[in-house]
Amino acid sequence: MRILVTGGAGFIGSALVRHLIGETDHEVLNLDKLTYAGVLSSLDPVGNNPRYRFVRGDICDGALVGRLLAEFQPDVIAHLAAESHVDRSIDGPGAFIQTNLVGTYTMLAEALAYWRGLEGERRDTFRFHHISTDEVFGSLGEDGFFTETTAYDPRSPYSASKAGSDHLVRAWGHTYGLPVLVTNCSNNYGPYHFPEKLIPLIIIRALGGEPLPVYGDGSNVRDWLYVEDHARALRAVFERGVPGETYNVGGDSERRNLDVVQAICTTLDRLAPRADGRAYAGQISFVADRPGHDRRYAIDASKIKAELGWAPQIGFEEGIGRTVRWYLDNRSWWGDILARRYDTARLGLAQA
Repeated sequence: MRILVTGGAGFIGSALVRHLIGETDHEVLNLDKLTYAGVLSSLDPVGNNPRYRFVRGDICDGALVGRLLAEFQPDVIAHLAAESHVDRSIDGPGAFIQTNLVGTYTMLAEALAYWRGLEGERRDTFRFHHISTDEVFGSLGEDGFFTETTAYDPRSPYSASKAGSDHLVRAWGHTYGLPVLVTNCSNNYGPYHFPEKLIPLIIIRALGGEPLPVYGDGSNVRDWLYVEDHARALRAVFERGVPGETYNVGGDSERRNLDVVQAICTTLDRLAPRADGRAYAGQISFVADRPGHDRRYAIDASKIKAELGWAPQIGFEEGIGRTVRWYLDNRSWWGDILARRYDTARLGLAQA
């Protein structure tokens, strides 16, 4: 198949592109604006493959999107391009509204025009796959899980913008018949993760001897999904999923934020001990909580397991080990980012 991936230079998008080029015969066109979080070197492992092509551009540019669709003739659009950091959405929600809502509308409008021009089997098999987040569901109590029928209750500008984009995608499916798919995933982690997110941030700050910030008392719970497992799930959905359906993708790995940070410290103690012999956990520092911080997320992924045969293969302990080793072995990748565009300082405390 030919697959147009939006946001393919981002964390999850680049994992999907690497998976598709490395594990399938599909052709991939990567459309990415290369904002601060778009790192083209994340595609170095596949950059010279003849089945891969990159175009720098904005999903809000309808003329560009329309031209690329006409030229590339995709069978699938995997729409991952999005602003995704909650703290940044608190400081500057406008960019999230523009990319996540206006950009998704633009993609849908151009995809609909393109799909209407297809004929026969190509029209029947075309898919618009929108990749979203479990944050659209709000916060859980001590028990229970998000399912595909959980009511939406977004709490941050980021999650509200993603909830809106989910609704737009489903509306284009119901109103215009566009064959859409939606997936909502839990927190991803793994190689090539931009340093502003919790796990790479903690690894990098630990290695630099800096304080390791834990919001509040560290008891907020997230379900963690290894990014390569997520890439396999996305492929399963657009290859075998039923148009109009939603699939939740989770890692079966609930952890408190404090437990995540401590697991990273323990792994670093083993793989890269401090010169003074002290434990990295001594660098942990509790800081003011994020405004409106959701208490707990947990995904029920039974539908995708039962209907599409997908299940996570990498457990949390193995995944953290792999991730820490990757950051230790690839200091040039994240060192370049820190040197040019990101300093690991706290975000999300400013008034919107």
